[in-house]
Amino acid sequence: MRTPGDFLDCYRVTSDMAPRAAAKIITDFPGWAQLLVKLRGIFTAPFGLKQSGPEDVDSVGFFPVISDTPTELIAGFDDKHLNFRVSVVQTDGHVHLATWVSPHNIGGRLYLTAILPFHILIARDALVRVQNNPASGPTLSAT
Repeated sequence: MRTPGDFLDCYRVTSDMAPRAAAKIITDFPGWAQLLVKLRGIFTAPFGLKQSGPEDVDSVGFFPVISDTPTELIAGFDDKHLNFRVSVVQTDGHVHLATWVSPHNIGGRLYLTAILPFHILIARDALVRVQNNPASGPTLSAT
């Protein structure tokens, strides 16, 4: 449930790719984003924040899958500073990537503020990679 202070965003690209396939591309971070994730781990480890999801569950990247249907995959986890969910939806020739973050405390709000510019770059880059993937199908063009 959305509460005041939550962060929500959604981006979309033209693609016929299934949600799980798109989510695998989205979470296969390029080198520069992997470096940011490693730096995040270094800076947040002293605060006891999760560095990844459980190893024995279905996941995309290091995000545990919460729901997987033919039209939507939801992944994410709850941590002591915030709850995080990502939704990948395929509908009407588009893949949508939506993110919901619900900070629990000042630490979660500070963390969200610090990572937000990087999140936007990573999310947009991820969808460009989905759209440029040959499995995305033909790109729609104006005639």
